This record gives sequence, structure tokens and C-alpha cells, in this order.
Amino acid sequence: MSESQKIMEKTEQVVLHTYNRFPVVFDHGQGVHLYDVDGKEYLDFGAGIAVFALGYGNQAYNQALKEQIDKIIHTSNLFYHKPLLEAAQKVVAHTGLSKVFFTNSGTEAIEGAIKAARKYAYLRDGHADHEIIAMEHSFHGRTVGALSVTGNAHYQEPFKPLMGGVRFAKFNDLDSVRACVTDRTCAIILETVQGEGGIHPADPAFLKGLRTLCDEKDILLILDEIQCGMGRTGYWFACDAYGVRPDIMTCAKALGCGVPVGAFVLGEKAAEHSLEPGDHGTTYGGNPLACAAVSKVFDLFEKLDIVGHVRETAPYLEKRLDEVAARHDFIVDRRGMGFMQGLELSPDHPVGEVVRRALDLGLVVMSAGGNVIRFVPPLIITKQDIDCMVKILEKAL
Repeated sequence: MSESQKIMEKTEQVVLHTYNRFPVVFDHGQGVHLYDVDGKEYLDFGAGIAVFALGYGNQAYNQALKEQIDKIIHTSNLFYHKPLLEAAQKVVAHTGLSKVFFTNSGTEAIEGAIKAARKYAYLRDGHADHEIIAMEHSFHGRTVGALSVTGNAHYQEPFKPLMGGVRFAKFNDLDSVRACVTDRTCAIILETVQGEGGIHPADPAFLKGLRTLCDEKDILLILDEIQCGMGRTGYWFACDAYGVRPDIMTCAKALGCGVPVGAFVLGEKAAEHSLEPGDHGTTYGGNPLACAAVSKVFDLFEKLDIVGHVRETAPYLEKRLDEVAARHDFIVDRRGMGFMQGLELSPDHPVGEVVRRALDLGLVVMSAGGNVIRFVPPLIITKQDIDCMVKILEKAL
């Protein structure tokens, strides 16, 4: 029995089986490659689900975390610390918003955004029976609140009843959203680019129309940039490509590049008229280690011009994927923004089989809803890495 087989068997004995894990035990990474405990190399176009934007083994990032560990890892939010200030300043500056609250994950950021929106409406109206409009085929997380605004019955059904007061509209259909608005609507929440739902970018007219609608009705616009933010689309945040500023933004994943951290960021209106001391809290969120990671990620993104690199290289990734699609009649669409791309396969070609075959051949990709192969690589990939990916992908297809 191999070392990896031993680890997998022992893991299944003690870890709750909520994931159908692939039969690989990763040991370490370098650049855009991962290596398992048996020494096999994999080209990574998954980045830990769009997390490891800087790739593996970035020494400046690693050193910043080591130095913070030697200082202090945790203090609680009852006290100030310098990494909190530095991380918060950079988040606020790059989002163009006003105040940030750091969480441990993306789903916690969604929970905080929901609470902020409801508190805003409560202070405005004096009652608490407000509603939120979310999108069909969306994904915002697996806690009860985040699941309540996730537009997928498959995720919701076993855990009902969920949080009430949620209406679902069609993504990229402004009339559908308007039909859901009532005098109790306090917020509209959506991913700027739907991820789990199949890699669907928002139409510019739709997103701008939502901004106008929210302004007219004093509704808060919440943009979920957990997967599509932090440079992945060739902009610091995907909404920058549309010229639309939300009232609340959620981010996570590449925000810490591997350290568990998320955030919800509020514009001035939401920040001044929503959550107050005692309304929300977290023990670990925004601790010195997490904030040191966030601060260093922003520094390295700027030093390495990660956003510029994505914008420059993404057209080549799109071109190569379009070429793959043209060679296979069972690929029905290629769509996405930047380094967040998807190839949709016809129903008679299950995407799971392609993903598993690619892994056997040394390529990490993943699936998304609607039978889509999802490509969310580290943001440092080169044209050479893209060519190598396409060569392996063709074999898998």
C-alpha cells in the first residue's frame, strides 16, 4: 500500500465524510505546481478554489507570516494591533468603500453583510420584517444565512426552514428583479461573476440597472466578490470593470492567499447607519496573523503588478480555450472574465469524468454548476503554463 493510500484510509476513519475527495494527498507546492506524497507533479489550475493567487512558495509572503508568528498570532478584538490597521487601510483604499470588518471565511462575510443590510433597514423604518432579493443559480456559502440567499434548491432542501424574507430573481434579468421589489426590500445580493453556478459574468446593463434601482429605492446593493475579486478578472474587484460601486462588498479566498480570512466592506451610507457595538463580533476574525497575510498580499499584488499581468495574459487563456472548444463539438460554450473561465460541456459528456482524467494526467481543474470545467489558476500563470494546461486538457477530453 502506498503512502497516499494509507493516509486516505486513515483520514476517512476520523474525518466526517462531507467531501468526496479526489484520491490524491498533496504534500507541497512550488510556483504553479503541486506535488503529492508519492512525488507526482501536478499543474494547478484550481488554486485551492481561487485562493492561492500568488502561487506556492512565495518567500516574501511566507516570511511575513513567519515574522508575525514570532510577534503575536492572536489578541481578540477587544484590543488594537498594527496589522489590523494596515490591512484595513489597504482594503478600504482598493475597494473605494469606507469601513471593513474582517471574518474567518467568505460565508461569514455574507452573514455580516446580511446583518448590516437588515440593521440599516431597521434603523431607517423602525421594523424588522425586511426582505432580500437574491439570484437564481447563485452560491454564497453553507451557513444558514448564506444558504438562505443561495439560489440552488440542491444545497437548501435538507436544511429547511431557512431564513425567511428572501425572494429569488433571474440573474441578468432586470425586469425579474424589479418584479421582486416590495416596500420591505432592504438589499439585493449577487455575485458579480457567478462561480459555482457555472461562470456567468453579470451583463453591464444589468449591474448598472441594479445600481440605479437601489439608488431609487434606498436599497443596499451587496456584491459577492469572494471568488471573482482580488485581481482574478483583471481588475482589483470585478465590479471595477463595470464602473459600479456596491454599498457592501464581500471578499475572501485570495484576500489572504491561503490564510483563512474574509471581509465585508461597507460604503459610507451603510457604515454610518447599520452595525453598532454589540451587533456583530468574532473571536478570530481580523487577528494579527490573518491581517499580516492580507496586508502582505496587497503589497505583493502591487509589487508584482498581478492585476496588470492578469489583464495582459487573460486574452491568451481565452484564445486557447476557444481553440479547444472549436475542436470538440460537445463543448457548447466558453465564458468568463480574466482568470475565471469555464468550458460548458453537453449533458452527454459528464464534466466529472474529464476532471478526474485530467487529475490522472497531472492537471488540477474543477467543475462548476451546469456541467462546466472551471479554470481558476494562480494569478501568476504564464502563457507557457497555459500551453501546458491545454496539452493535458486535450488528452483528458
